[in-house]
Amino acid sequence: MRGSLVVQSWALLLGERLTNEVLGAAQRSDDLVNFGFVIDNRKCIGCHACTVACKSEHDVPIGVNRTHVKYIEKGTYPDVTREFSVHRCNHCEDSPCTKICPTTALFTREDGIVDFDDDRCIGCKSCMQACPYDALYIDPNKGTAAKCNYCAHKIENSYEPSCVVVCPVEAIISGDLDDPNSSISNYVSEHEVTVRKPESGAKPNVFYVETSEDILDPHATERSGEYLWTDQAAGVGHFAKYADSRLGASDTNSMIVQLALEKKARAANPRDRAIIRDVMERLDEQAEQPKRSYDQPSKGVLWGWEVSAYIVTKAIASGAYLVAMIAMFAGIIEMTDELWWQLTVGCTIFLGITGFLLVKDLDRPERFLYVLLRPNWDSWLVKGAYILSAFGLVLACNGVVLFFDLDRTYLNYLAVAGIPLATLTGIYTAWLFGQASGRNWSKDRYLTLKMLVEMIILGVASIVFLTSSELIYWATAFVMILLVCRHAHNTVIQPQLETLH
Repeated sequence: MRGSLVVQSWALLLGERLTNEVLGAAQRSDDLVNFGFVIDNRKCIGCHACTVACKSEHDVPIGVNRTHVKYIEKGTYPDVTREFSVHRCNHCEDSPCTKICPTTALFTREDGIVDFDDDRCIGCKSCMQACPYDALYIDPNKGTAAKCNYCAHKIENSYEPSCVVVCPVEAIISGDLDDPNSSISNYVSEHEVTVRKPESGAKPNVFYVETSEDILDPHATERSGEYLWTDQAAGVGHFAKYADSRLGASDTNSMIVQLALEKKARAANPRDRAIIRDVMERLDEQAEQPKRSYDQPSKGVLWGWEVSAYIVTKAIASGAYLVAMIAMFAGIIEMTDELWWQLTVGCTIFLGITGFLLVKDLDRPERFLYVLLRPNWDSWLVKGAYILSAFGLVLACNGVVLFFDLDRTYLNYLAVAGIPLATLTGIYTAWLFGQASGRNWSKDRYLTLKMLVEMIILGVASIVFLTSSELIYWATAFVMILLVCRHAHNTVIQPQLETLH
């Protein structure tokens, strides 16, 4: 009975623990607050208490995580060490996810927390493509994006995030980074810290103490087929204590040899010490690359064939109109009523298919109008939706002129607006992909030019089908379309095959 009361009291104390810095931040109404995390990898034991607490607090479905622990192993069995690192949303100061989100479902609060509103999310997965840290997922029950939100509901009541409360070794520290009196601010100032992917420019607010590039860089390790409960003995226990002081010690054929050389080097004269150090470096060079032994599952391809097909269909619609109008004004082709009808109907059909593919790719397709009704004008997905709508309006006006047999001069006037709109329709996706800073699209300086060329090629091929009856021309146009389709598919798919975590 007494023991039960002790346990209950301890649990109550643990669950309701207040953080002085969080409470102080809530009371500083006139000051800006900037919440962040520190992950002390010297302390983390890979127990997954943070992952479990997060799933419990937010009712996270099976198969997805808001926070997870990554394991890497260095060395060859039995001389192996294991290193742990907690990964989650970095609550970036310059968050790419909030910029690309078309409906402001993701937003940055005044206290620096990047939060989300699943009532506004359309499931477009743009945020997942933009996040350099692979911190977002699609909730399988709701079809909306989700991620760590710093337990904002607890922060508002002056409590710490659940992961911080349950960590048995206090490896996770939270608080106001801008408060010089907070423990997290002091921790950052007193320790050498680093962040994941600083080159992204996102300015993450999750800092790591004494970690290795091997665990922070997703390309530094290969995904292993062996996971947590397979061969555990070598990476824990006795040799685990050497991981902090000698992160590369396990990257040798024999850790015992490495440790012996270290001991001998400390006692040797300077000349012999240099020789011993050279031997140790050679051992390191011969070592196997660290391997990832436990990590969150890869999310795979987020934008599949629908997006690849959408790039092609809108390029056909916009390219055919653009090439036809340029050729008309240049005197290359004569736009007869029949050709006008064929062009207008054909472009409208392919533009309609484009819209269908865009909606089909959404995990919440019934909310597609949110893009127009609840727009985030920083997102090129919103700008693209309005460009598509405007180009569609031009095509509709063309149809009105033809159907009611109005003065054909109106078609030329409409072309003045149609040409730039058609061009933007074909290339705006390059700027949308450019906002997906988590992928290599953002590094491709020629992506806009590539999509412009694709659009022109498909436009020429389409006009060939409309104006020529020669089989050789049709065959050439068909081959051109196939090549562009293959290139568009690779452009969309290949960057998504690279791991982000």
